[in-house]
Amino acid sequence: MSRIKAYNKKEVTQKAMNLFWKNGYNTTSMQMLEKEMGINKYSIYDSFGSKEGLLEESIKCYAQKLNSIIEKLKKSSRGIVAIKQYFFDFKDLSVENDIAKGCFVTNTANELMDSCNNAIKILLTDCTNKVRTTFAQKLLETGQYSFEEIEEMADYLIVAMAGFSSATKMFSAKQVDNYLQQIFKNI
Repeated sequence: MSRIKAYNKKEVTQKAMNLFWKNGYNTTSMQMLEKEMGINKYSIYDSFGSKEGLLEESIKCYAQKLNSIIEKLKKSSRGIVAIKQYFFDFKDLSVENDIAKGCFVTNTANELMDSCNNAIKILLTDCTNKVRTTFAQKLLETGQYSFEEIEEMADYLIVAMAGFSSATKMFSAKQVDNYLQQIFKNI
């Protein structure tokens, strides 16, 4: 007879996600995860298979959080203004206790893309592609651009998003706002 888990898997995944997001995968030890999640390593292995399995679930958890602002962007009829608002919404999503953590996907890709398993690579790529595709759809809806321009601008925006994500961790709010204004001067 299997034991009943005394913890909520979704809640402990969110705690792990926040720890990975703040510290990175390699810096986060099993002891740190045990303390943050409030469960022992045997429970972590039982529920997630491995630290890497826990990272996969953490990325999925982050994708759900990100999806809330993606859906807001999709529903907006404000074109480029809506895309710009997405950047502001993202900035709000990435701050915890006045500490900007950047983008969990970007942080993880920067740290692990060359060394992680295919499942993690796919999750990271899918998340990025979803944002890029949404940018392209919003640009298409404006009716102002050719297909080629939309593709170029969507690429520009997703790369700018990666830079913006890093900037939120390093620079003052004023500097980040100036950077954001410059991003949209080119569109």
